[in-house]
Amino acid sequence: MMHSFGTTVRRLTAGAAIALIMAAAAPAYAETPADTLVQAWAIDDIISMDPGEAFEISTAEITANTYSLLVRLDLADTSKVKGDLAESWTVSDDGLTFTFKLKPGMTFASGNPITAEDVAWSIERVIKMDKSPAFILTQFGLSGDNVTEKAKAVDATTFTLTVDKPYAPSFVLNCLTATVGSIVDKKLVMEHVAPVEKTADVKYDNDFGNAWLKTNFAGSGPFKLREWRANEVVVLERNDTYFGEKPKLARVIYRHLKESSGQRLALENGDIDIARNLEPNDLESTAGKEDIVQTSAPKGTVFYFSLNQKNPNLAKPEVVEAFKYLVDYDAIGSTLIKGVGEVHQTFLPKGVLGELDEKPFKFDVAKAKELLAKAGLPDGFTVTMDVRSNQPTTGIAESIQQTAAQAGIKIDLIPGDGKQTLTKFRARTHDIYIGVWGQDYFDPNSNAETFTINYDNADDGKNKTLAWRNAWDVPDLTEQTKAALLEKDPTKRADIYKGLQKAVLDRGPFVVIYQQTEVAGVRKDVKDFKLGPSFDTTFLGGVTKE
Repeated sequence: MMHSFGTTVRRLTAGAAIALIMAAAAPAYAETPADTLVQAWAIDDIISMDPGEAFEISTAEITANTYSLLVRLDLADTSKVKGDLAESWTVSDDGLTFTFKLKPGMTFASGNPITAEDVAWSIERVIKMDKSPAFILTQFGLSGDNVTEKAKAVDATTFTLTVDKPYAPSFVLNCLTATVGSIVDKKLVMEHVAPVEKTADVKYDNDFGNAWLKTNFAGSGPFKLREWRANEVVVLERNDTYFGEKPKLARVIYRHLKESSGQRLALENGDIDIARNLEPNDLESTAGKEDIVQTSAPKGTVFYFSLNQKNPNLAKPEVVEAFKYLVDYDAIGSTLIKGVGEVHQTFLPKGVLGELDEKPFKFDVAKAKELLAKAGLPDGFTVTMDVRSNQPTTGIAESIQQTAAQAGIKIDLIPGDGKQTLTKFRARTHDIYIGVWGQDYFDPNSNAETFTINYDNADDGKNKTLAWRNAWDVPDLTEQTKAALLEKDPTKRADIYKGLQKAVLDRGPFVVIYQQTEVAGVRKDVKDFKLGPSFDTTFLGGVTKE
């Protein structure tokens, strides 16, 4: 992982070029090399590079460019998937068994051949490790006890997956496009498996290579992960063994730079090629620059805050409803998210089957006070909100802090980086959490499941959806959401999701604020950089620089 790139750029070794670009103390950075794409992006949410564990926005894009999947979303028609490692696939007459034939002659970046055994083991390790994203696959009836029979290699190029119910085939295939469906190099990872002690909570005597893969790489995508330094940099380099069209660039650098103003200055100076977190004011100031262009894409990502139902005040239905009237949606829409999002209040983003474009809530302090009085809290109360220290998150949190105070609710903001706030949120130890949710796969269930399913509300529950993280126990919605997966009629299925969204609007501990429009500032010499419709569909293999 730490080998040199072995090429020179503008009389600098790649290592030296990266060192100059990344020198945080320098007043100016080296001009970016011709074969290197440098992006400024807030990447402090990265916790692990293991695709069986990774469940963060930034990591998903990096994994999409470094790992291969059986099938991948077809960007030409997002209602379909296309083969990645899979050359073809069939579904049995009973709708339970999916058979995939792999393309011949493919290898991992290590040089090891890609076989159906790698596919089977990749799914097995996800199920047995049982990390945060495992529920995307366990929902098909897979468990540690049956996964070796349900997901298996028939021969070197044939893999079968047997599910427990006759789901809509598109749903199963869409789930396999999620990051957790990434295929890892079994032989390489097995060389780094660490023993662990079995306990009542730990069923297996090894870690399936998880400790090593947190910071290392075992994929077959167009790029290889060379290095990740937390809250500093991610470096990708071209994978010359890639089975598809080789990337045009030798390497891609993600430089952690959180402040929009810093990104804008670096972009204007040519110190970076792309700025990924420009705020409205900085977008406006770069709009007229001759050597900078802007590109944008509507994203299937919603921004929300949620109320932990373990907090007795936040668990009161009237308090939940009051918070939905204590957001100044219009002000946020016209300032903090101008150009980077639009006000949206339902959990399904626009463009997804069953999305409900309803915005029943508006800023109404009097209404909120009336609800708080009904809850027995006429004088309000004090509560904390965990806030990732980036924009527009901080600005929106401060806006909510001010508007909630008008109804007597004092919100103490607790800032932290992405990893800190996510870890606390996932442990259910927050009061209020403010953040984003992006689709793990292009199907309405991706959002519906996390917002409306809570299989087990105990602290040690295994399916750690957003409903679970906020201790929202909703058996009725859980059953409705599960039923939607078996509905073959698209119209009827869409109606179920519309009903689920109405239920969350009425009583869910989620206040959805807006849907993201991703915008990037790009130097004009960068060609064919395209933002994807989801957080794992911005592909860099075709990008060039003049």
